[in-house]
Amino acid sequence: MLKNYFKIAWRNLQRHKAYAFINVIGLSLGIACGILIFTLLSYHLSFDNFHNNKERIYRIVSDYNYGGSVEHQQGVQQPFGKAFRDDYSFTEKVARVVVYNSALITLPGEKELKKFNEEKGVAFVEPEFFDVFNFLLVQGDKKTALTEPNCAIITEQTAKKYFRTENAIGKIISYSFSAKKIDCKITGILKDLPNNTDRKQEIYVSYSNLKDRDPRLAKDDNWGSVRSSMQCFVLLKLGVSKADAEKIFPAFKKKYLGAEDAKITTFKLQPLSDIHFNTDYDGYADKKYLWALAFIGIFLIATACVNFINLATAQALNRSKEVGVRKVLGSMRLQLFWQFIAETALITLFAVVLAYGLALLALPYLNDLFQTKMAINLFTNIQLAVFLVLLIALVVFLSGSYPGLVLTRFQPVQALKGKLSQKNIGGFSLRRILVVAQFAISQMLIIGTIVVASQMHFSKTTDLGFNKDAIVMLPIPLTDSTGKTRMQTLKNRLAEVGGVGDVSFCSEAPASESVHATDLHYSNHPKAEPFDVSVKIGDNQYVKTFGIKLAAGRNIFPADTVREFLVNETLVKKLGLRNPQDIINKNITIGEATAPVVGVVKDFYTQSFHSDIDPICIMPVYKNYFNCAVKINLKDTKPTLSAFEKIWNETYPEYLYSYQFLDERIAKFYTLDNIMLKLIEAFACIAIFIGCLGLYGLVSFMALQKTKEIGVRKVLGASVQNILWLFGKEFTRLLIIAFVVAAPIAWWVMNKYLLDFKYRINIGIGIFVLAILSTFAVAAISVGYRSIKAAIANPVKSLRTE
Repeated sequence: MLKNYFKIAWRNLQRHKAYAFINVIGLSLGIACGILIFTLLSYHLSFDNFHNNKERIYRIVSDYNYGGSVEHQQGVQQPFGKAFRDDYSFTEKVARVVVYNSALITLPGEKELKKFNEEKGVAFVEPEFFDVFNFLLVQGDKKTALTEPNCAIITEQTAKKYFRTENAIGKIISYSFSAKKIDCKITGILKDLPNNTDRKQEIYVSYSNLKDRDPRLAKDDNWGSVRSSMQCFVLLKLGVSKADAEKIFPAFKKKYLGAEDAKITTFKLQPLSDIHFNTDYDGYADKKYLWALAFIGIFLIATACVNFINLATAQALNRSKEVGVRKVLGSMRLQLFWQFIAETALITLFAVVLAYGLALLALPYLNDLFQTKMAINLFTNIQLAVFLVLLIALVVFLSGSYPGLVLTRFQPVQALKGKLSQKNIGGFSLRRILVVAQFAISQMLIIGTIVVASQMHFSKTTDLGFNKDAIVMLPIPLTDSTGKTRMQTLKNRLAEVGGVGDVSFCSEAPASESVHATDLHYSNHPKAEPFDVSVKIGDNQYVKTFGIKLAAGRNIFPADTVREFLVNETLVKKLGLRNPQDIINKNITIGEATAPVVGVVKDFYTQSFHSDIDPICIMPVYKNYFNCAVKINLKDTKPTLSAFEKIWNETYPEYLYSYQFLDERIAKFYTLDNIMLKLIEAFACIAIFIGCLGLYGLVSFMALQKTKEIGVRKVLGASVQNILWLFGKEFTRLLIIAFVVAAPIAWWVMNKYLLDFKYRINIGIGIFVLAILSTFAVAAISVGYRSIKAAIANPVKSLRTE
């Protein structure tokens, strides 16, 4: 019986090739998107879930409440881990880790000097780190590998990169920084880290060497400094809950923090499963974006199923005599139903095979977009196999059930006499509803695309309050006592290069992901202000190079240390001052430096548009000049950059040269938003294409059904425009209804998206007008060819059978 079902199904598909083609293409596109989205979701939801005790692993994070504004910090004070371990017994393991990015590694034991810039950085970790996390050591003993100073663990691929062999035990690597270096013996080889972990460092150095890297940070009484890179992980004992562990924090902070700091500080345990998704603590992406993609995948598959149902019910009349004959010959309704389900299953299987191939072709582009190494393998990924089986069953049920029920309820006498009409299959009402649903989905995606694109355009074109164009950022290594001389030499030589304008030394550009926040004392007040100030280290050319405008006072004079301050308008407002001039010549204290404010700069955006403008203080500290900003003429970019490389390498021969344009660095603020934009654009195009396939199929069927009606109308004097309107009025009405449904839903969803931006566009009526016009244009193109062909057909040919 099954063989017969599929045999007849195959014949029907061969007889109706256009019908089969439209359904296979539509379903394959929807299912391919479903496979890709499922792969993406599975990949991100699997982050760090391979650790044996993942439910008991937590990171301790800090929140600071400054009179209503809360600052979230994924780090804690350096002594926190040791004090927590010593004071409480409900933890099985406590491990501290400090990460330093962009580490310069050399190999002192090799014949040839080799330099490696490890962008992922170096992690100083306690031995317990490898008890908390299940990263496998293939060589060495995790219990002893990092107990002694000057020891390091590296991954297999790092060992191959450095020494061309995985057997690197006993080899020496040198970590260089600030004209100093730490020589470490390799005491362990780590199995290459899986892709689905947020721990990206491939070099782990003994924590006891932290005092060599940063003596101040390493002090056990340093409770006044918090860094995002200084983190503490705990493995709770069995039976200890998160709530139980957090009960000790109020007493803990009172014991180790000052009274004022204890009031504003809150410590929390962050579950390991939350780290990848909590953007408050520098997570990769909020889960809501993943669920948004999941819903888009469901919508695309639903859109393809709608096509199938529409075309199947539209063709039901053509198969009425077939159903009538089968019923007369004794076929039961259930048999006829399963016959149609078999056809649906055959189409779906073809679509799934094609979708799997399309997904494999698209995966490299998705990996490139997300900078990941995801894989699609049906034979090794059980979750994907189960997903596809369930998806096939769902698509077959959704697509085949209603058309099957419609066909099986035909009365055989009426079917054989040809007296069935659209009323016998429910008229056009269901197809109208499905077309409305299909294009409502498409229009929601179009509106979403326009909103995200508009916000990204706003981010790129809005005046940031400083100049980001044509500025090259060169790194400045922290060197020995010759550092100051080298910087001056570099500046003088760069200024001589043709096409160079201004040159400034600074810690970071005006807008940066790296934020150094500290407390502020105003006008010699003993008590700190109830907000942190973001410190920008820059010389007297900083304002000029970046085009920052003064609102009051003057620029700072040349100096190597803090003698004067510049502040921004936001800081003035935070202090409750009405006029920028009111702060001029008033003393403020930042850290250990006290000096007068000599100028107020106009506000500029200090981070991405996701964040508020911070209170800013600009001051010169030459020891903290990590970058050299150079304004250039873009017409001479290539020779200018070549000259920069030559000068830089001659000035700092022991370091690796690199550069970056400031506008490229700022563009990275919106990496995830741009990824989402590209995905929504692609999915919107696919949804529209699937919808247009369905429209084309429906119009073709309508043209066939109305062939004689069109002939009669033309004979009676109807023009081509009248015939076109016969087709267009129905779909115009449906598209308008779809827009009425889609617009408020899309407005609500995209308004939620824009709330993540502190500075954002307004969703104006123009966005909705553009969305409906673009939908009409695409729909007109889809139905236009078939409608025009029917409208200009010779009426004699259509009527001569009468």
